[in-house]
Amino acid sequence: MIPRPAQYLLRFDDLCPTYARDRWQQYAALIGEFGIRPILAVVPENRDPALEFAAPDPDFWPAMRTLEAAGATIGLHGYRHACTNRGRSLVPLHRESEFAGIPEPMQRQWIREGIVSLRSHGLDPTIWVAPRHGFDRATLRALRDEGMAVLSDGFARRPYLDERVLWIPQQLWAPAEKRDGLWTICLHANTAADAQIVQLRDFLDRYAAQFTCLQRVVEENPATVLSAAERLAAAGRLLRTRARRAAKKILNPG
Repeated sequence: MIPRPAQYLLRFDDLCPTYARDRWQQYAALIGEFGIRPILAVVPENRDPALEFAAPDPDFWPAMRTLEAAGATIGLHGYRHACTNRGRSLVPLHRESEFAGIPEPMQRQWIREGIVSLRSHGLDPTIWVAPRHGFDRATLRALRDEGMAVLSDGFARRPYLDERVLWIPQQLWAPAEKRDGLWTICLHANTAADAQIVQLRDFLDRYAAQFTCLQRVVEENPATVLSAAERLAAAGRLLRTRARRAAKKILNPG
């Protein structure tokens, strides 16, 4: 069933103790003001220097617990966010990956250790968010084995089942008005410009009532496999996204 009118999920990636705290707090203020219950993609054991924006914030984990208690969903954002592998992902948007192409036993170990790490900080991760969209069939099997058969990715317009894993689509990186369907907007607070925060506020001013949360999505949208037409449409959205990104790199090589 395609939701009508459109429903929106908000997802924030790359959250870890060395995040850009001042920038994040501006988004956190919008979350509270509009009562949004986002997906918070938290890196359990960050080893990616690109995510070191400041010294570790001692208030990071309490802040994540507070947001989860208010209705946010905690996402397992990989393990160490060390995207040094070149395996082919099921959602091929990047060449580098943390998980795609890694032997399945190692993937299972990383997922297990990531879950344990987040739980040790009082969080309850319930959805997988792959760094750089990098995961493969082995990742799906490992997620099922570790009891986390829900992920945030894919270009369909509704939740669907694939390999006995529930896919919650994620197709946008900025707010965009849609007529129908479920649309996840993925934002990176660490590197956001002021204009992006203003853009989100303007969008929430108009469409806050159409924002939902993961729990409601699962409860209200019985998931089935995609039809052939839906698979074709999703593949088209993926190809168009790849084409736009390639064009952007050509126009802005730096």
